[in-house]
Amino acid sequence: MNWLPVSASTFAPGVDFVLWLVTIISVISCILIGFLLVYFVIKYRRKSDNDQTPAITHDSFLETLWTVIPTILCIVIFIYGYVFYDQYTTTPKNAVEINVTAKQWLWTFDYSNGKKTLNELYVPIGQPIRLVMQSDDVLHSFFVPAFRVKQDLMGNRYTYINFTATKEGVFDIYCTEYCGTAHSNMLGKVHVLSKEKFASWEDGSAKKVQKASSNLPPAEVGRQLYSDKGCVACHSIDGADGVGPTWKGLFGKNRIFADGTSILADENYIKESILYPGEKIVEGYGPVMPSYKGLLEDSDITAIIEYIKSLK
Repeated sequence: MNWLPVSASTFAPGVDFVLWLVTIISVISCILIGFLLVYFVIKYRRKSDNDQTPAITHDSFLETLWTVIPTILCIVIFIYGYVFYDQYTTTPKNAVEINVTAKQWLWTFDYSNGKKTLNELYVPIGQPIRLVMQSDDVLHSFFVPAFRVKQDLMGNRYTYINFTATKEGVFDIYCTEYCGTAHSNMLGKVHVLSKEKFASWEDGSAKKVQKASSNLPPAEVGRQLYSDKGCVACHSIDGADGVGPTWKGLFGKNRIFADGTSILADENYIKESILYPGEKIVEGYGPVMPSYKGLLEDSDITAIIEYIKSLK
């Protein structure tokens, strides 16, 4: 049984060590105090009505003992905590910078070569990474349990995270600061690739979504994108009302907008809503949807449209 998430960064073992150190000290202290309480209750219980509690003023040895030992333990925990915090906040000179933007309710990642991804962060194994992060709206918090890194994102300043991944694989990203109705759906993935695979992805010769779904019908690809790209946070597929309009029965339906105009929901309308969501706001809803321009390829948008068509 694993008590902690998988350890997948150079920083994680140090965090786990401090956690186990504090846990072991706490358990031992709890057991010791509980034992002494029971022992003293039995030893000094009243045996008769004539028993008198002895007058005890102090015990210099015991008072020194229970002051010095906790002080030493606190100093030890502080030293370990400071050492690992210093590692967490010190950026290696060869770190690769990636810009992160949080918004209700998705993550975007901008790379130095001009690439941009949505809810999926790609990094090479063994390479120090520095995330330069900010929020487009409310307070968010970037947390990768496998890396043991967490940092709040604010709208009026940059914040930072440093890490070096040590295991290839796919690891979860969570928002751990309540940020609105769809907070629990603000999820993402970190893809840790070998240096060769990362180089291939970086130069554009690897297309994850298309490669993984090349044999799937477009509607099925759209269903995957519905979850992977954060659409699930605002749009239901069962007719239930949410932050945004439901996708069920959307295609071919007359849409009435806040300005009183209306239009038939065809392919062009849906594509425009994905790329320029502020142009036509459906009556009864707010202008909260971010633009996916530059985040989705045309084939992705087509797949999403086909999925919406299937939701009768």
